[in-house]
Amino acid sequence: QVQVVESGGGLVQPGGSLRLSCAASGSAFRFYAMGWYRQVSEKQRELVARITYGGNTNYAESAKGRFTISRDDAKNTVYLQMNSLKPEDTAVYYCNAKYALDYWGKGTLVTVSS
Repeated sequence: QVQVVESGGGLVQPGGSLRLSCAASGSAFRFYAMGWYRQVSEKQRELVARITYGGNTNYAESAKGRFTISRDDAKNTVYLQMNSLKPEDTAVYYCNAKYALDYWGKGTLVTVSS
């Protein structure tokens, strides 16, 4: 069982920045594919960014040029640096670890508002 815990959410003004962190348990972390997803109310959870165990990344169109996903295998942690935040980025952000199965955290709320 992989435990996934997100942190770093909060309230930020439009144009501001936040860095989300996601810690995942397990000695095989370097082999996990990791991803950030977000969900607004009852809408479908959508992919924001993901990174493979080899460090390859891909982003949703809405995140390209503003968000950066990275990982630190020594710390079992993946990050999402979010810049130039917009009100429409407001959502609960979930971290996903994929290693044979999917493991999810409980989410962290990001609110972009003046």
